[in-house]
Amino acid sequence: MAPTVATQPPPPKRRRIGVLTSGGDAPGMNGAVRAVVRMAIHSDCEAYAVYEGYEGLVEGGDMIRQLHWEDVRGWLSQGGTLIGSARCMSFRERSGRLRAAKNMVLRGIDALVVCGGDGSLTGADVFRSEWPGLLDELVKNGELTAEQVEPYRVLNIVGLVGSIDNDMSGTDATIGCYSSLTRICDAVDDVFDTAFSHQRGFVIEVMGRHCGWLALMAAISTGADWLFIPEMPPKDGWEDIMCANITKNRRERGKRRTIVIVAEGAQDRNLNKITSDRVKDILTERLGLDTRTTILGHTQRGGAACAYDRSLSTLQGVEAVRAVLDMTPDSPSPVITIRENKIMRTPLMDAVKATQEVTAHIKNREFEKAMLLRDSEFKEYHFAYLKTATPDHPKLSLTQEKRMRIAIVHVGAPAGGMNQATRAAVTYCLTRGHTPIAIHNGFPGLIRHHADQPISSVREVKWQETDAWVNEGGSDIGTNRGLPSEDYDEVARCFKEHKFDALFVVGGFEAFTAVSQLRQARDKYDAFKIPMVVLPATISNNVPGTEYSLGSDTCLNALIDFCDAIRQSASSSRRRVFVIETQGGKSGYIATTAGLAVGAVAVYIPEEGIDIKMLARDIDFLRENFARDKGANRAGKIIMRNETASSTYTTQVIADMIKEEAKGRFESRAAVPGHFQQGGKPSPMDRIRALRMAIKCMMHLEGYAGKSKDEIANDEMSATVIGIKGSQVLFSVMGGEHGLEKVETDWARRRPKAEFWLQLQDTVNILSGRAGAKAMWTGYEDESRTRPSSPAHLS
Repeated sequence: MAPTVATQPPPPKRRRIGVLTSGGDAPGMNGAVRAVVRMAIHSDCEAYAVYEGYEGLVEGGDMIRQLHWEDVRGWLSQGGTLIGSARCMSFRERSGRLRAAKNMVLRGIDALVVCGGDGSLTGADVFRSEWPGLLDELVKNGELTAEQVEPYRVLNIVGLVGSIDNDMSGTDATIGCYSSLTRICDAVDDVFDTAFSHQRGFVIEVMGRHCGWLALMAAISTGADWLFIPEMPPKDGWEDIMCANITKNRRERGKRRTIVIVAEGAQDRNLNKITSDRVKDILTERLGLDTRTTILGHTQRGGAACAYDRSLSTLQGVEAVRAVLDMTPDSPSPVITIRENKIMRTPLMDAVKATQEVTAHIKNREFEKAMLLRDSEFKEYHFAYLKTATPDHPKLSLTQEKRMRIAIVHVGAPAGGMNQATRAAVTYCLTRGHTPIAIHNGFPGLIRHHADQPISSVREVKWQETDAWVNEGGSDIGTNRGLPSEDYDEVARCFKEHKFDALFVVGGFEAFTAVSQLRQARDKYDAFKIPMVVLPATISNNVPGTEYSLGSDTCLNALIDFCDAIRQSASSSRRRVFVIETQGGKSGYIATTAGLAVGAVAVYIPEEGIDIKMLARDIDFLRENFARDKGANRAGKIIMRNETASSTYTTQVIADMIKEEAKGRFESRAAVPGHFQQGGKPSPMDRIRALRMAIKCMMHLEGYAGKSKDEIANDEMSATVIGIKGSQVLFSVMGGEHGLEKVETDWARRRPKAEFWLQLQDTVNILSGRAGAKAMWTGYEDESRTRPSSPAHLS
């Protein structure tokens, strides 16, 4: 019978949780360590950092050190891993693990959070399985006494996956992968102008020995003409197929630049390596194309983490501590994963086994099986890329009766990803034989349309236009906040005149409202009895039916760049608070998520509002914080304030109040990034999700080909919103008793009734110390000194 919790000796009153990074480094690892340390202290535990990975665990001594609250301040913006990472051969031997076990018992550590790849996590699970035997051996050898080991008979292990390759099965993303993808996209974007000016070709080699995630996502994000990944090698004769495809793109689609992405583990179906130099030689010799090779190497690992990796590492670090506290002796070691938008716990060895099976299938040339074991998101992206990278493929083209005239319109404010979604929709339409029709400048552009204008606001889109949209921000076809209700009659007339068979709307809450209006007007206007779908695109992320909107990730990256820059300006004074105003309308999503990513001390949002008592408590907290800091840390402190959080307590007023109450002991400044938050070029996440979701929308719309207007109007799924909810991507109906309009929409505040991210506010407060200042200082000062009392509301 398996032992129960009750039969085990009680753990020490204050648990000690160790954290180590192993196997390599990835942007975001520092965020994970910071979150583990602060969440452990908040949970009345002690946190210990193991320096230099498993090497530090084996060596012990000063390689295992207790970390306090302020020790990890400013770590979110640091690249690499500040506690070090090293490959340790001695830990692979039982003798090394025996020394590691002794060091942990001597330090009183009974739980370990390991951030690394599958090899490091496998080693951690082996360590846990051997733990009872290791303790018995230490007692038998006389190195420890039975009394010493008795409180530590149970070892808990929790894994976090830190890998730029994103090669762990069971999770959509690993810590560091999106930061690495950002480096790649930045590099490729930088060569675009040269490639265009000289009509050159570039072969870009990226990391990925056994996993093609980076290569695939880079190919999608940059509109690459060809892709080589280890999971799905090209067919025999790929040289001719690649050259024919590139020739077609250059001649018929008017592309002046050629990009080929090669994963370092690329190979053909006989497992012969495909090198970037070989690809370059083929393009040069067969096509006469002036081609250059760029091997990005370890630049892909460098730099600070992007917004997504900062948030992911933080949330997973918090969840890792919760998992440690929830574990029982017979619980399998978990690894913290993410599926779409949901943080989850997965049995560690199940994920490792699936990962290793992919590599084994590749070595056995069982490529279809390897792809089947990749996550559904990976397979969908690969499918989407093939649909848009191989134009005019005869097998993809539909018969005449199934072809549609699909209108594309942008509604609302510009957002990163709008152009990429439109490009994906147009490319898919042309590949399938549909006619994509762009409506310029939203519904007002449609209403004001006249056929005799020099440039029509309603026109078919051709191949040549789409190439330029691959990395451009904003909206090239124009966007407008105007709604169909401004002139239903004229909108209906235009729909009928241009023979729209379907409508694809990209935008924010106004886009949602526009489709809602069109759906409700179907009783009066037959022209609106066509399938319609909304792809949410707004930095506010306030569209019902989804937890993610295009443009929100681009906005967050712009904000953390802004915050990192102004925080650096605090290094001269060492005592400065910045009150930063974010956009977002009446939704506090951007303020809260940005606050999580930059380590804000407080976030003010319209959902909670601001009052004088809240400000007084926060000023007390800042005063206490600076008194402890004594100017030793150069990083400034940040408060995020949503633009509509309060009409009275504006950003400047709050900054002035803090300055007045500080009495010269610290300073405060107000900062308003404004439209800077819309970003420049869209982030890689917004680019790839735009492609994936736009193609899903097109596939949904083309399912109505050949149906009558009444059949379409009577089908609730004919007016939908595509979105991410938890761990799923799905379409949500607009109308009906259980539709978004009635059940999920707060029309007055222009946001969903239930906002999934509100729980992040608690995490921000916990990790800033705002939720418990007393816990923040636990163990930080010399016990012989008297601790000043914390403000009452934080005790």
